[in-house]
Amino acid sequence: MNVSAEIDKIKRSLMENGYKLTTQREIIVRVLLENEQEHLSAEDVYMLVKEKFPEIGLATVYRTLELLAELQIVAKMNFGDGVARFDLRGEDHEHMHHHLICQKCGALEEIKEDWLTDLEERLEREYGFKVLDHRLDFTGNYKECQSGECKRHSKAVS
Repeated sequence: MNVSAEIDKIKRSLMENGYKLTTQREIIVRVLLENEQEHLSAEDVYMLVKEKFPEIGLATVYRTLELLAELQIVAKMNFGDGVARFDLRGEDHEHMHHHLICQKCGALEEIKEDWLTDLEERLEREYGFKVLDHRLDFTGNYKECQSGECKRHSKAVS
C-alpha cells in the first residue's frame, strides 16, 4: 500500500465534503494506515498519535474518527466487547470486509473476499432491493481455543 497515495485519496474525499486535511487529521489517518490490519479503538489511535504529536487531545481524535466514519472513509464497528473500533474502508472492495471473531480469546481475523455477491443479486432480482453495503461477522471459537491450546494473548470478546 502506498501511504501517500491513500492520504491523497482521503484528502480529496475530505475536500469534496468541505473539510481540510489538517495536520491532526493527517496524523490520525497515517496511524490508521500504518495499523491497517488492526481494528483500533479511539483510545488506541490516541496513544499511537500522541507518540508522534504529543499536543493532540483525545477529543480531537474522537471528533476526527467520527468525521471519517460519517464520510465513510472508516467504518465504526463493535465486536461485542463494548468498544468502538475503526477500520479503513478500502477502495479495493465494493463492500466492507468480514470478520472471524473468537469468543474465547478475542482474536479477530479479516475475510477480504466478498461471499455475498450472489445473495445481493438475488435480493435485487426477487425483492427489488439494491444492497449498498454489508458486513458479516462470524463469532465462534478457533480449534486451538476449543481444545485449550490457544496461544493467543488477546482477551476474550464478551
